[in-house]
Amino acid sequence: MPSTALFADRTQAGEKLALAIRGVLTEQTAEYGKKPRTIVYALPRGGLPVAAPIARLLNCPLTVEVAKKISHPENPELAIGAVTASGNVLWDEYLFRNRPNLPWRSTAINTAINKAKLLEEQLSPACPQVSPEGATLILVDDGVATGMTIAVAATALRKLSPAEVWLCAPVVPFKLLPWLRQWGDRLIFLQTPESFLSVSHFYLEFPQVETTEARKYLEQQNQPVEEE
Repeated sequence: MPSTALFADRTQAGEKLALAIRGVLTEQTAEYGKKPRTIVYALPRGGLPVAAPIARLLNCPLTVEVAKKISHPENPELAIGAVTASGNVLWDEYLFRNRPNLPWRSTAINTAINKAKLLEEQLSPACPQVSPEGATLILVDDGVATGMTIAVAATALRKLSPAEVWLCAPVVPFKLLPWLRQWGDRLIFLQTPESFLSVSHFYLEFPQVETTEARKYLEQQNQPVEEE
């Protein structure tokens, strides 16, 4: 077992994060005298097991904002940017500052956006019809490594005219906090370690979340309530 583990699995992390988010919402309600309408947006697929306990505790809809990292063609593990299924793009500004027109950029972005669109098509039938305008949108992932995907997802959600966009995750590198503040109205992270190798290092169990499993989280939270 890794000595750096902070959470047993994504579900436990989501339950802890849910309590933290509810606490902030309770304070906000007390301050303004009105409970905000909330919608939980998960970054699939790994964000859904974390987001599901949050939506359940808050008793609000659970949906997704699909974002994929844009990988370097010669190094698939290297994130050079991120894109949403709706076409919002965020590039690594340091990588492209002096090389804005690298020939493989279009190929890399097309590969990423096609993956995002495919996943959105697979999950959208299980997503509820929600109106984000004027709502507090709680954007959730299982952890933040580079910040690119959660940032580009927040950019997409901003265009839906919400009241606020919150960025929430169990763990994020401490050094990313100043950069992330520009993307969210509020940041809620349980742990912000200075030493950060990868998100998986902070979980005892961190299996890949399959698309069928991701859909189940959406279906369970959004199933119609039967009248007695």
